[in-house]
Amino acid sequence: METIGYAIVGTGYFGAELGRIMNQQKGAKVVAILDPENAESVAKELNCDIETDLDALCSRADVDAVIVATPNYLHVEPVKTAAKYKKQVFCEKPIALSYKDCDSMVKACKDNGVIFMAGHVMNFFNGVRTAKRMINEGRIGKVLYAHSARNGWEPPQPTISWKKIRAKSGGHLYHHIHELDCIQFIMGEAKTVTMTGGNVAHQGEEFGDEDDMLLINLEFGNNTFALIEYGSAFRWSEHYVLIQGTEGAIKIDMRDCKGTLRTPKGEEYFLVHRNEEEDNQRTAIYNGVLEMDGAVMYGKPGKKPPLWLQGIMEMEMGFFNNLLHGGEVDDEFKPLLDGSAARAAIATADAATLSLKENRKVAVCEVK
Repeated sequence: METIGYAIVGTGYFGAELGRIMNQQKGAKVVAILDPENAESVAKELNCDIETDLDALCSRADVDAVIVATPNYLHVEPVKTAAKYKKQVFCEKPIALSYKDCDSMVKACKDNGVIFMAGHVMNFFNGVRTAKRMINEGRIGKVLYAHSARNGWEPPQPTISWKKIRAKSGGHLYHHIHELDCIQFIMGEAKTVTMTGGNVAHQGEEFGDEDDMLLINLEFGNNTFALIEYGSAFRWSEHYVLIQGTEGAIKIDMRDCKGTLRTPKGEEYFLVHRNEEEDNQRTAIYNGVLEMDGAVMYGKPGKKPPLWLQGIMEMEMGFFNNLLHGGEVDDEFKPLLDGSAARAAIATADAATLSLKENRKVAVCEVK
């Protein structure tokens, strides 16, 4: 098997783990990394080179693909540079913090004939794949409504992560865009958006400047709707995706980890992750048995992800590596590979942001 050479831009908490995982894949080798803060220790662990210049990294003959895992606001340049040198691209979510930037990244990859895979990892949840299959089989009839909640309560932080700074992370909506992407994966692209909320309980330097309560109403046409709750101002924490149909409903519960299909015939249960151990670990984290930083887990460089997160990262990197080795792709995954899913998620997020700013319902087409 031919070996695919990978370069990684950004080797913090996520990027370093993606490198560890990719080095375990068949026919894959991380050959170089770029990171101004963490490169030395990670390069030693991965047995790869350190580059300090983006063009030098992307122009290397032994680099076939570039994995971009920098902080959210630093995605644009690495993606465009990799595309310029005709390297295949994987980029962590959110792809960008505006539709304009996201669109320019997608076009750069398309113009240079390279793959642009979005890191929308919920597509690789066993629970999401199972729910999608059940919907396609007609198990819950026509989907009418989806409701997602990803919320909790955060105390003051001893240090403020870039993830809490709106200009760097995009705020709660962009940084946690998984649920928005998941709902659009299930229901299609939203047509109109209304978002309310703001910063209701977390003012002060110890909290950053992102909104802590966002309520998003999505309309898809044909009498189908969705509601998403995000934030750190919720004392009763919840994390789930609930899908209501004419003949049944499906709940993917990520707090008390379990998937449930409910129809007039009764209930069926399925795993959210790959196995029971991963589901149980996620439940333990949410219930305070294992370490958890409030509503959001702030991974630090040098720290490894929990088992359930590592599992879906393994599936994601395995999929990307298999793709570069000529693997077949199901139609439902194709929007992940050409920028369609990335643009759809950012377009809806931009429309929601405009809705909150102008206090009105916004058509998603307005931001494109």
